[in-house]
Amino acid sequence: MLTAAIPFPDIRPELFTIDLGGFAVSLRWYALAYIAGLVIGWRIILALMRRPALWPGGRAAMTPAQVEELLTGTVIGVIVGGRLGYVLFYQPAEYLADPLAILRVWEGGMAFHGGFLGVVVAAAIVARRHRVPASSLADAMALATPPGLFLGRLANFVNAELWGRPTLAPWGVIFPGAAAQDCGPDWPLPCARHPSQLYEAGLEGLLLGGILLVMAARGALRRPGLVAGVFFAGYGLARVFVEIFRQADAQFITPDNPLGHVIRLTDTLGLSMGQLLSLPMIAAGLLCIALALRRA
Repeated sequence: MLTAAIPFPDIRPELFTIDLGGFAVSLRWYALAYIAGLVIGWRIILALMRRPALWPGGRAAMTPAQVEELLTGTVIGVIVGGRLGYVLFYQPAEYLADPLAILRVWEGGMAFHGGFLGVVVAAAIVARRHRVPASSLADAMALATPPGLFLGRLANFVNAELWGRPTLAPWGVIFPGAAAQDCGPDWPLPCARHPSQLYEAGLEGLLLGGILLVMAARGALRRPGLVAGVFFAGYGLARVFVEIFRQADAQFITPDNPLGHVIRLTDTLGLSMGQLLSLPMIAAGLLCIALALRRA
């Protein structure tokens, strides 16, 4: 029996709404989280480049102008990659039936792993164009990413989305809407769930970000690829762990679903899609760490 739970706070997804003659314009917390995360990350990278002593040979990896270009590419990579990742990894059949829905990003639906790949492509273009050391660029971006992850997961909580599995723990949250009703006939109502968004904010944002900052302060940036490797592996491990408490994303397995075999693989292995997508990140992170430590 449910003995204690936390009611969902009375927070609207919109920070404010302006009525322009019958046309409403809103600023949502989710959009603000993306904007703030990108701005904070940009400022972190600029601050790192102004400290040459942190980098190999006492020379910063990028100029301020190159950082500006990287920011532009990152914005495009996050939006395009995050949206396409959500479409391809989680709901391909639904969006194939209505391709124009892919453009309606204001309705929600972004995937970290897709956004991550989009940023990797943008960073690779900048690195190739300006001959920036790829490993050092990855280190800088790894340090800049946790604040955005932290804010993004807080926005997920405010939006009452990506909630966790049902729980009888006293810190369970009674989310509004379907989340409070679909725990099954044998579950006591109202249904409380793990606030898995806050678990992710703490692990991916605060803890991982703190570890990376301490590493940078102790000279880790002088071993190119080490900070990036810890980020990749750390994020992957945090995501695999939190997925234990997070409600699995709904999948649409239909005959015309191009990812049906991947979804069936997750069922066979007992993994969620988020866990399956995190395994390559862990492997890549461990490889980056090993290569960085081998460098003199």
